[in-house]
Amino acid sequence: MASSPKVKRATKPRGAQNLPRSQKDAYARLLNQHQNGKFRSYLQEFAKQEAEENMRTPVSRSVNDVNRRKKGNSESSYSGDSLSSQSRQMADTSNYLHTDQKIHQATCADDQGMKPGMLEKHATAESHKAAVPRKVPSKQQQERSEQDIKGSTSLVGSEECDAQQLSGSCGEEKAKKKSKKRRSKRNVEKKDMGASCGPEVDAIVAGKSPNKNVKAPQAPKESLHQKDKDKPTKDCRGSRKLLFEEYMFTEDVSAGLKRGELIQGALRINPKKYKDAFVPSPDGSADIFLDGIAARNRALNGDVVVVKVLPPEQWKAVNGDINERTPSSQNAPKAPDVIVEAHYNEEDEVVSKMKNASLHDKAPIITQSVKHANACFTSGSSSERAMQRTGKVVFIVEKKHSRAASGFLKFLPNKNFAMFSPVDHRVPRVNVPLADCPADFISRPGDYENTLFICRITQWSADNNFAEGRLAKTLGQAGEIEPETEGILTEYDVDFSEFSKEVLNCLPQDLPWSIPDHALSKRRDLRNECIFTIDPATARDLDDALSCKQLSDGNFEVGVHIADVSYFVEEGNALDEIAGQRATSVYLVQKVIPMLPRLLCEELCSLNPLTDRLTFSVIWKLSPEGKILSEWFGRTVICSCIKLSYDHAQSMIEAPNKHFSAEEVPTCSPDHSIHEIQEAVLNLHNIAKQLRAQRFESGALRLDQLKLSFTLDKESSMPQGCYIYQYRDSNKLVEEFMLLANMAVAHQIYRTYPELALLRRHPPPQSKMVDDLQEFCDQMGLDVDFSSSGALHRSLNESFGDDEYTAARKEVLTNMCSRPMQMAVYFCSGALKDEKFFRHYALNVPLYTHFTSPIRRYADVIVHRLLAASIDCGPRLNRSGEEVHKQSSHCNDRKTASKRVQELSSELFFGVFVKECGPLDSEAMVMGVLDQSFDVLVLRYGVQKRIYCNSLEGLKAVNFRKVGKRPEMTLFWETGDPSKESIQQEISIFTLLNVQLKADRVPMKYSAVLKRPSALV
Repeated sequence: MASSPKVKRATKPRGAQNLPRSQKDAYARLLNQHQNGKFRSYLQEFAKQEAEENMRTPVSRSVNDVNRRKKGNSESSYSGDSLSSQSRQMADTSNYLHTDQKIHQATCADDQGMKPGMLEKHATAESHKAAVPRKVPSKQQQERSEQDIKGSTSLVGSEECDAQQLSGSCGEEKAKKKSKKRRSKRNVEKKDMGASCGPEVDAIVAGKSPNKNVKAPQAPKESLHQKDKDKPTKDCRGSRKLLFEEYMFTEDVSAGLKRGELIQGALRINPKKYKDAFVPSPDGSADIFLDGIAARNRALNGDVVVVKVLPPEQWKAVNGDINERTPSSQNAPKAPDVIVEAHYNEEDEVVSKMKNASLHDKAPIITQSVKHANACFTSGSSSERAMQRTGKVVFIVEKKHSRAASGFLKFLPNKNFAMFSPVDHRVPRVNVPLADCPADFISRPGDYENTLFICRITQWSADNNFAEGRLAKTLGQAGEIEPETEGILTEYDVDFSEFSKEVLNCLPQDLPWSIPDHALSKRRDLRNECIFTIDPATARDLDDALSCKQLSDGNFEVGVHIADVSYFVEEGNALDEIAGQRATSVYLVQKVIPMLPRLLCEELCSLNPLTDRLTFSVIWKLSPEGKILSEWFGRTVICSCIKLSYDHAQSMIEAPNKHFSAEEVPTCSPDHSIHEIQEAVLNLHNIAKQLRAQRFESGALRLDQLKLSFTLDKESSMPQGCYIYQYRDSNKLVEEFMLLANMAVAHQIYRTYPELALLRRHPPPQSKMVDDLQEFCDQMGLDVDFSSSGALHRSLNESFGDDEYTAARKEVLTNMCSRPMQMAVYFCSGALKDEKFFRHYALNVPLYTHFTSPIRRYADVIVHRLLAASIDCGPRLNRSGEEVHKQSSHCNDRKTASKRVQELSSELFFGVFVKECGPLDSEAMVMGVLDQSFDVLVLRYGVQKRIYCNSLEGLKAVNFRKVGKRPEMTLFWETGDPSKESIQQEISIFTLLNVQLKADRVPMKYSAVLKRPSALV
């Protein structure tokens, strides 16, 4: 029998015969599509490694393969692209093999402390070449696309996010920059369907959560993806890869923390660059940088996480640019009883809603970036080569984030769920069941494009870019104040529900209430003394009053009298429990969410005028110079003779010789004349000036930042006007005596209960950021001394010029100095063994606490109970040191949330004001300069905004440069006459500009636009 002619066949690379069937097919398709020799050698190497791995662990490998095939990929149909079926299969398979190899090598490299091989890097670049080429959008276009919640036709993330997902959490993004640039848009979409999302719920491993501090969420009987689970995907992809690492087990985490191999801290996600996140370093040095979504491993902003620091070769090179740093104290407390107000303006990130601007159609702006070296700061200096540690989240200790967000719904054809896109880009997009959506959402999705919803995340698996969740509520139309406000409150887990019947039953039931005789007999009666309150004109919860009486020896008896809330809030009852949970009142522009029922905070506890009230008092004998001669603590009863506003007290201070008539002041007690009250105010003012001078001479620091206030329509509560709140002598008067009382009480309760006292400390600023800022100021020619809090205060209060913009320059510099500051926090004295950690950096005092606002702060209620026990006029606190510390930690969390809600409320109302009354013109001063944008302080309104160069009409080119750490920028404006040269405009720190605030088409948002130089107008 004649032999048939031999047909020459392509030789199979070694190892290919051992591949599973599905991988053989994928291998064959890839080999047919890619005849590049380098790529073929990569595949051969991959096949060899796979075969060896299969022989080592045949059982586990086969089981895992089967499981992954069953899972499929339910998101594969999301992206709308024009690739052919064959090209799509090729690209998907290439991505699958490439991802598997990257994860395998990244894991090995992490375990052995070495980088993955160069072969993988080279193969990455070659595989990217094979994909259908598309123009990679610019960084600004990517960021605008990510923020376009409703208008986007694709649910994919940016190229940068995609690369971060594929590289695991081993921080290999920097090593792969060149290959990223060659990646096509199609590959990006296929690999990462939601890389712009942030992190979420713990992975459930082996049926239980490795995190014992957080309850594992109950998996629903049928997952949102369950119905699609067994269906073959459109592109016949093999299996679904883990996008996030599984969390470590509790035992391993504890051991790692003890050995110092792991670091625990609160996660901060940069609101302007939400792919960047940070965890503070325990030693006060530079923060640990978490580069990308995968490194955060489903943790959300504020979560307490455990981080593993990556090997030094994966650290990030930084140039010490302070303009893009995320401050560590995002939410420092407000005056009067805390002095540091270090925070930043969390505007929505990037080109906010530039999608509506006309610059999409114009030619791109030419950008030049130059870095100059001077004699004292060369490009090779140690500062220039500074490396920032990078890390990855390996465990979530406590989920501080509420896992709730407001946002919009997007309909997905042929899916049994809808896509929820949060307004806050730091929160992931969420798949929600269609059953949760409005009844007509499927048939009329367009009707809900502008409707705000609240969604709560229930689960986020390690193999999915999207979280799963449930719709909690329909808020209403975006852009309206009340729906937006409710969304803010829900996101920050503020309890604004009505108090339960059980709680209300804890209040006095016989109304009108009067002080019982047995309570009076145990108190010092001060009802005949001249005691008064000084508060904002609109205040309704009056929890502090003052008194000042001149003695025959020339000294003064000065009293601070605080509402005795602990008399009404019995420890351990339902009222006490809800107050402890709320921990603080929340002040919005248009209303207050109270910590206590209004019967208490506005009536029975509020020190309303001409009414007997129970108080806790601190009374001193002071010299005219403010020296403390004696001190007394005790429970008292008072009757305030008048309710003064700050304006009334300020008028008395500014006109000490004026005789005020009854018509010029509020209703006054007939037992005390207006002149007597004015004399008391003036004496308090004079003593307060002495106390204040002594504090700052002793090294105290105050960082004031501008605060925006509004005038509202009485009927609609819409903003009618706005102004910068003025901090005047009347405010300083009250502040000084509140500080004095808080410090006195701190010493009293710590003396008596050294292991149980609830105190407040303020850690010093982060040393690395201070060093960078010092260097920056030196190069800017600014004489700022950061050696101590007192030295910094003196530097900030020296004159920065003698013109009308001196205050603006000081405000800009104050903002810079606020960035390294840490937050003041409550703590239990027994939790810290070294008293040096008790100190309050800004006040420069060894002990401090909060005693003066128990109506609105639960920490003060505990302090009242401790003080009462310490002077034998109350029972001992029925809490252990551990319970006090746990409550203090909760108070810290709620105070942080309250402050952020207050800021967002102000931003919301100002956005409405700009929309209703804008455009608004104002002068502005430059606060920071980046390569494509710069930050300004809008002087008329005290708001901070970022101006993006690509949003400026008529701008031809941008030249950015740095002299050392001093950033500078030159803008080149078109003249309209081609024969004339461009008009140049210099931008640097402290540059004065003219800007215009304009409402965006996106509800409640506004942008700042630089006005063209006057020479072009």
